Amino acid sequence: MTSSTPKQLVLVVDDDGIMRVLARATLEGGGFAVEEANDGRAGVSAFERLRPDIVLLDVMMPILDGFGACAALRKLGGGDHVPVLMMTALDDSDSINRAYEAGATDFITKPIAWPMLVHRVRYLLRANRAFLDLAQSEARLTNAQRIAQLGHWEWNVATDEVQRSEEIFRIAGRTPEQLPPAQKAFLDIMHADDRPIVEEALYAALYRQQPYNVDFRIVRPDGTTRIVHEQGEVQYDDARKPARMQGTIQDITERKRAEEQIRQLALYDSLTGLPNRDLFREQLSHAVARAGRTDEALAVLSLDLDRFKRINDTLGHEVGDQLLKEAASRLTKTLRQTDYLTRNEPDEASYFVARQGGDEFTVLLGGLRQAQDTAKAVRRILEALSQPFDLDGNEIVMSASIGIAIHPLDGNDADSLLRNAGAAVHFAKQQGKNHQYYNRGMNAAALEKLSLEGKLRKALEKEEFALHYQPKIDLARGTVSGIEALIRWNDPERGLVPPVQFISLLEETGMILEVGRWAIHKAVDEYRHWHEQGLQPPRIAVNVSPVQLRQKDFVESVRNALEGSIAGSHGLDLEITESLIMEDIEDNIGKLQAIKDMGVNIAIDDFGTGYSSLGYLARLPVNALKIDRSFIITMAASANSMTIVSTIISLAHSLGLKVIAEGVETEEQSKFLRLLKCDEIQGYLISKPIPAAEIEALLAARRGA
Repeated sequence: MTSSTPKQLVLVVDDDGIMRVLARATLEGGGFAVEEANDGRAGVSAFERLRPDIVLLDVMMPILDGFGACAALRKLGGGDHVPVLMMTALDDSDSINRAYEAGATDFITKPIAWPMLVHRVRYLLRANRAFLDLAQSEARLTNAQRIAQLGHWEWNVATDEVQRSEEIFRIAGRTPEQLPPAQKAFLDIMHADDRPIVEEALYAALYRQQPYNVDFRIVRPDGTTRIVHEQGEVQYDDARKPARMQGTIQDITERKRAEEQIRQLALYDSLTGLPNRDLFREQLSHAVARAGRTDEALAVLSLDLDRFKRINDTLGHEVGDQLLKEAASRLTKTLRQTDYLTRNEPDEASYFVARQGGDEFTVLLGGLRQAQDTAKAVRRILEALSQPFDLDGNEIVMSASIGIAIHPLDGNDADSLLRNAGAAVHFAKQQGKNHQYYNRGMNAAALEKLSLEGKLRKALEKEEFALHYQPKIDLARGTVSGIEALIRWNDPERGLVPPVQFISLLEETGMILEVGRWAIHKAVDEYRHWHEQGLQPPRIAVNVSPVQLRQKDFVESVRNALEGSIAGSHGLDLEITESLIMEDIEDNIGKLQAIKDMGVNIAIDDFGTGYSSLGYLARLPVNALKIDRSFIITMAASANSMTIVSTIISLAHSLGLKVIAEGVETEEQSKFLRLLKCDEIQGYLISKPIPAAEIEALLAARRGA
């Protein structure tokens, strides 16, 4: 039985025909294939043609001796790694040195002990195979480290000699000559602010046996900085003194910048550039604590633009967004110029402005000499906002309503002040006033809220709720890829009520649990109905309220809605806001995984408005990210917004997630999203939310097309 493995080829180069015959007979008897050449030049030519596994090369030959032939074949492609065994009758050291200088792997002296030749050749081939495997392994490791931007190092603590991999020099932007093999040399290229942190971490690792794990900045010769993560471990000698330290260093600049971008998105409003409600609440809490120590007056203003919805409805969202940006700018400039509001510290701002959402803004006034100074700021704000706005040739005259809460009279904590300022602005709107100080007798809003709560409690049993659906479009195919279910309330008195007017009250009262369960059941039932009619409906996405996800029986409630369905046949997707998922991440991961195992797809809604750790994002059992509308509407006019959207899409795709952009209203936005490889879009460009009957008609028309 013959082996299918080809024989290894030996090229014998010798001008002595008898030597070639003996070598051939010996090597073929040992299982090798043999080719011959009778001089050095012919041997080089044969090597280039045959590419043998090993060369036996005589030293003393006419035309081109063995030294010259060895040097020549080493210059040929593939000739640098092939083992060369020099055969010579010379035994002086000069000839042996010349053989090695010419590139010989080993030498054997004549007369040759022929039985040993086969073993010598096999040994050289095995050694060469091991060398090639090692070189290939090192090359793979180097390439992997280059791709991961990961380098390794080893530091001899006693001699202060540091060995560094090639990737470390690439990260540092320096050659080995520019970065000497000493620990101090690397410390010298660190950012000055970070060096003490690293030195302390090194000392703690060496002498306190603490883990060495630190992030810091490297300053390159061109002045640019790279953020790196370094970790290592210490090896001790027999006396338990630190002898060596080895570790890795990785360039994490891009990851850190992406995390910082997402963190900034979580703290600032992308449309106006103002802080958002989370950052405002944080700053207000600090201000309340400070005011308690200094006895300064502190005021919170809640500001709403009057009749803003009419601007959106008549002139469109783009003009409405311009108005919001201009209003934010005027608000900031006005407060900056309010020089009679001063703090004891001249460099510390005495005001803080934030956008709460929609047309709502909040203002923190600190360092007031007396509470009455608030009135001066309010007058300045109202006057500034009452001046006409020129927006794309449209002169718009606006007014605003302001609610005012004073610390400590109207609250001793951030939430109380915000709540009471909000109650005051609602009262101002109801009474037609432009500003209103909070007072404890203010109960009109509370009564209306109580009345609304009573109506909502009856709405479900009277079947006044309905689901409207907004299509999603696959950008690559141009087809309907899904629909989002949105709750509407058919109030007998007011007609169709949008969710913004009642969802928050449902959540506050806990009624959202029942309404949320109804919405999931309704969506699944309508999907089954359409499917049974052969309409091939797309998957239906239902939003999950924070109150729902916090419930211990949430998973079971979803399972009950899907009862009788085969996994995936119910067509249900759930959309959950990013900030909600991060509230109790470990518990939520378990809940979401259980739901996903039922065949339900999960999307993170309003992505970018909360702060997701990239480590947790990779663990979340989700299928898609939905980019919040606030980022989509500004990306065409803002390079920063475009970068943010592009970053989120790249991040999602790198994690194998689908990306959906919501709130798409223009062809320009759709074009940009297509170029950025966004998967799906939804918004008024495609369709407003429509009743179930219209969706059914649309599906029927598509089936008949």
